[in-house]
Amino acid sequence: AMAEGPPRGRTPSPGPGGTPGPPSPRAAGAAAGSAGAQSPPAAASKWVRLNVGGTYFVSTRQTLCREPKSFLCRLCCQEGPELGSDKDETGAYLIDRDPTYFGPILNYLRHGKLIINKELAEEGVLEEAEFYNIASLVRLVKERIRDNENRTSQGPVKHVYRVLQCQEEELTQMVSTMSDGWKFEQLISIGSSYNYGNEDQAEFLCVVSRELNNSTNGIVKEPSEKAKV
Repeated sequence: AMAEGPPRGRTPSPGPGGTPGPPSPRAAGAAAGSAGAQSPPAAASKWVRLNVGGTYFVSTRQTLCREPKSFLCRLCCQEGPELGSDKDETGAYLIDRDPTYFGPILNYLRHGKLIINKELAEEGVLEEAEFYNIASLVRLVKERIRDNENRTSQGPVKHVYRVLQCQEEELTQMVSTMSDGWKFEQLISIGSSYNYGNEDQAEFLCVVSRELNNSTNGIVKEPSEKAKV
């Protein structure tokens, strides 16, 4: 008698050695789907969580790597054993620095501008910029500190005033041809003291001012330039 083969539509049974047959396409697809569900989404790797002195900051790797030689770029984009970086229980990088001055550092990396609140000292921001090795920010903070010192050493700004007398028809020319540095302050009408023919010629006093220039030895000198009439 002839042996009957396996019924149609059924999966062949394992061979003599117990080796199962090839998996069905449906089973292979289900296994691939479950493996893909366990992998983290690609968008999550763009964001970095920092624990700076107990305060959390969240930013992107692109922002933190704006300065390739900075500490933050090496920490988040070139992580290696030489940094010895630790993470807390939430997975945030631990940085033992003052979080008060980290805000201006992070904002500079975001938009490239130095913004320091009035209650923050520039020296504190400079200290953090040097620690994180952000050379361009170090230069900006040093320039701001130097400008503040110069304004303090010069004391209050002083002005010199000029009073110029002119006729109505000369007023426009006088204002338009003033020397650089002079600023219009006030116009005073003094009526008309004479006339030509039937036309009354009004006269004015024009008050202009200019800041005094401080010399390097601290002696205040009045500028020699005068407004042109």
